[in-house]
Amino acid sequence: MGVSVARIRVLVVDDHRIFAESLAAALAAEPDVDVAAAGSGPAALRCLERGVAEGRRFDVLLVDAELGAGPAGAAAARPVPADAEGAVDGISLVMGVRRAQPALRTVVLAEKDDPRRAALALQAGASGWVAKDCSLQRLLAVVRGVLRDETHLPPALLTGVLRELTEARRHRTDSERLVESLTPREREVLRCMVAGLGRKAVAERLFLSPHTVRTHMQNVLGKLGVHSTLAAVALARRAGVGPAEPAPVGAGRALPGDVVERGGQPA
Repeated sequence: MGVSVARIRVLVVDDHRIFAESLAAALAAEPDVDVAAAGSGPAALRCLERGVAEGRRFDVLLVDAELGAGPAGAAAARPVPADAEGAVDGISLVMGVRRAQPALRTVVLAEKDDPRRAALALQAGASGWVAKDCSLQRLLAVVRGVLRDETHLPPALLTGVLRELTEARRHRTDSERLVESLTPREREVLRCMVAGLGRKAVAERLFLSPHTVRTHMQNVLGKLGVHSTLAAVALARRAGVGPAEPAPVGAGRALPGDVVERGGQPA
């Protein structure tokens, strides 16, 4: 009688079809590995959801660091929402998957060493960063290692990644200090700004006059040392400030995209 072998389910996500299929075929030759491949972020999300529905969850996600990059190879200028039908960049996919399936381990595959991108990947929830041209044995060692809760980085990247993470932590500390200078009401207004609510929607939400909300918003910008709502939201996110909870049913609701910038001031 044969001995049952625990299977590792791996999903390869890369918009370079030849690479994805070649890697999937190489991994599938291993006796304990089951592999599927997806050519985009949305396709990967559908594959993961199908795995959950069928009771066959994936264990490891291998994601191209340049997923969704333009034809010139440049990464997307900003993350694309994970539920978008278009391109989804690799870091956004890692972040979305980490929130949706915390037990799923993610390894980023990169063509070049990039300490900043590697640090962003780790912050997003990745467990490893591996060169695309590494040996199959090395990749398999990383796949099995992250399933033991190990974090894998090329030795040449360690110093740069630690520097990036330290700098990110310093910025976060500075941002937290600025947010702490706000009054409780100003923090409420800031959370509404993070949620994408404009002045009128915030006024309805907090039962304040639009003029009072405008004053609070201007005070928030001044205390945070920024000149626009978008900059205030970016700083708030660095400080870990989350969006205001959705309004109760029947309460006044803002329309999507209600935040408007005019001359750097919230409208």
